[in-house]
Amino acid sequence: MRSGPFIYSDFKKLFSINFFLTFSLMAQELLISYELYKLTSDPLTLGLIGLSVAIPYIGLSIFGGHLADHRSKKRIMTICILVLIFCNLYFILLYSNQNIESPLKVSLSYIGFAISGLARGIYQPAASSIRALLIPREFYSRGSSLNSTAWQLGSIFGSLIAGISYSSLGLIPSLICSLIICILSFILILLIKHKEKIIEDIKLNNTHLWKSIQEGIQFVLRSKILLYSISLDLVTVLFAGVIAILPVFAEDILNVGASGLGYLRAAPSIGTVIGLLAMNRFSPMKNAWKNMIIAVAGFGIATLIFALSNNIYLSLILLFLTGIFDSISIVIRGSLLQLIPPDHLRGRVVSVNNIFISSSNEIGAFESGFAAKVFGTIPSVVGGAVLTLIIILLVYVNSKELLGKDFE
Repeated sequence: MRSGPFIYSDFKKLFSINFFLTFSLMAQELLISYELYKLTSDPLTLGLIGLSVAIPYIGLSIFGGHLADHRSKKRIMTICILVLIFCNLYFILLYSNQNIESPLKVSLSYIGFAISGLARGIYQPAASSIRALLIPREFYSRGSSLNSTAWQLGSIFGSLIAGISYSSLGLIPSLICSLIICILSFILILLIKHKEKIIEDIKLNNTHLWKSIQEGIQFVLRSKILLYSISLDLVTVLFAGVIAILPVFAEDILNVGASGLGYLRAAPSIGTVIGLLAMNRFSPMKNAWKNMIIAVAGFGIATLIFALSNNIYLSLILLFLTGIFDSISIVIRGSLLQLIPPDHLRGRVVSVNNIFISSSNEIGAFESGFAAKVFGTIPSVVGGAVLTLIIILLVYVNSKELLGKDFE
């Protein structure tokens, strides 16, 4: 009897790839962001990291979706992971050179993150759309939940180990650890055995690239549940996200240093993993839209209280709760992206989602850093959380017809 997605060996490999790759990326980001904040004491520096990733990510994500629908997804993923390995080497060499002045080091760091954003923008649509080819349709919801669990576990261990490693070993040994983990993900992608059926339709191949891209955008615009779920998540991450400026909280507000930053960064992911595991048993797809509204509202409220906390334990609990609430929207949106689009459009639809969601993390990081510099760290987070709650209320009022629908 088939018990779940893990009985499929290629899915287990994809799960492990996502874990190792996220571990590497989160560790790298925490290490470099903390180092840059120590060099500059400027929250805008942290925001510009997000912008450096977001610009190439947005520019290439839709194109990445087009490639995922018309080329080998495994080959795309392999090339992108190689680029991310190069980024790890780039940062190791950059921060090993003590002769580079701090302002130049900051600028060169943004270039490294931009290259990483380019690779992520092309990698993500391929990685998301290949999942539907590795497991049967009845496992899509559980597959989406497990895939998100892999990312969140990677974020937890990457953040915790990077913070502890930075405090005990220093920056360069910690970056070398990130490189080794990234290489593990490269080895695993080579071991995936699934043979893809590449679409070789003459009409499709001769279609202008922009027309192909428009098909994905138009599909999302026609699907109200997809459009609203993407929009809500975008607003939440854009205005209520605090991950990018956690170095400020760790260093200046809670006074817990690099190891404390590791715990702060890991807390939301721990909450998300626990939520995802719970939803393997209790699906949120019954009354999906109602659950989505509750989840994003809870995220906004937890963020608001976090902004006012000056106690490390309360702050950790609130960040943990943001992860719990985020897990609900992750599973709902991830399941919808597998269930609703047809196979030949899934890569492009996923890429539209990625532009608004994944890149919103990075643009939200810039917004957080900029607002913290202009208004102060705590007022900026409070204002963003309140604005998020207002927008959620407006969306709720205009989407009541979706409240009674199930998507199981």
